[in-house]
Amino acid sequence: MISIEEYKAIVSELMDELPEEFFRDLTGGVIVSEAWVIPDYAWDHDIYIMGQYQVFSGIRQIVMFKGSFDKVYSHVNAEEARNLLRGVLRHEFRHHLESIGGVRNSASLLAEDARKKAAYLARHANHAAPAEEPKSGKTEP
Repeated sequence: MISIEEYKAIVSELMDELPEEFFRDLTGGVIVSEAWVIPDYAWDHDIYIMGQYQVFSGIRQIVMFKGSFDKVYSHVNAEEARNLLRGVLRHEFRHHLESIGGVRNSASLLAEDARKKAAYLARHANHAAPAEEPKSGKTEP
């Protein structure tokens, strides 16, 4: 498992790979959280939110969840983590760029994510309702 310091350093290095224009209007920046987050529609803790683009009160920010990353990828080394986090960070930046660009169509990442959620729910349609447990929290020591 990579440390929080390694995680932050990797995220920072990955941000350096992106053009400066990508950060336009990202007023809250990119935040690293140690929390783990499970979507409210998840079944049996089988999916975690690795990153999230958030817009609230005029603030736009990206949150990267190290706790979620650890839950799924505790076995990876720093180079593998870098490749995985690159995908997560770029996914969240695409949400940001589409948001500030007003992209709201069937080709948007928001629409793609909704299709993936619908497919996930369809695969789990015959299961009982998800257990009511905390959907986020700090990672265990």
